[in-house]
Amino acid sequence: MRGEITPNCQEAFGRVLKRLRKEAGMSQEALGFESELQRNYVSLMELGKYQPTISTVFKLAYALKVAPSSMVKLVEVELADLRLSRR
Repeated sequence: MRGEITPNCQEAFGRVLKRLRKEAGMSQEALGFESELQRNYVSLMELGKYQPTISTVFKLAYALKVAPSSMVKLVEVELADLRLSRR
C-alpha cells in the first residue's frame, strides 16, 4: 500500500477537488479567487499535475465551505476506489 499511495494521491486529490468545486457551483476562476490561488494552479491540481501543500488544502477547503479533514477523507476514499479499479 505504501508504494501505491504517492503516485495516485495527486490524481485522487484532483478528482475530489473537481467534484467539490462543481458541487459548490464554482468555476475554477471563482475557486481561485476565493482561495487566493491562480486559476491555472487550480486546473493543474484538478488534472493531478500538482500536489497541494497543507496550507493550500486549507485554503481550498475553506473556499469550498468544507472541513479540510473531510476533504482529506474524500481523497482517502478516492484512493481506495482508484486502487480497486486498477486491479
